[in-house]
Amino acid sequence: MKRSKSVKLVLIGGLSAGALAGCDSSPNQPGAFRPGNVYTNNYYVARLGYYHAPSRAWFPLPYNHYDARRNAYYHGGAWSPTPQMTITNLSEPTPEALRAARAATAPAGTVRRSGFGSTSRYHGVYS
Repeated sequence: MKRSKSVKLVLIGGLSAGALAGCDSSPNQPGAFRPGNVYTNNYYVARLGYYHAPSRAWFPLPYNHYDARRNAYYHGGAWSPTPQMTITNLSEPTPEALRAARAATAPAGTVRRSGFGSTSRYHGVYS
């Protein structure tokens, strides 16, 4: 009996997909922002921004982002005429940055929907 290469590839692909399915490294998972976790420079998280390792916090623009109109570089929440040169490429966020990260990535609460407010309610008698 001859075995097909395509069957082997399908089996290997299925095993790989199954193994990787449990490896979600998304920081948006509950409890992902914990003390002791470290992040690299420009690690991006939706609704939070880019992590600046030297500043140990998240910011809206990438680390050392250059803006030609300003002729300046962005790092640590401020603009500078020169890029910040540092060997820090990995760090643990400050406790304040962790709290902000948890708040920014927390699931939205229950939204109360009741039509158009009180205009859709009538508390009188129709005549």
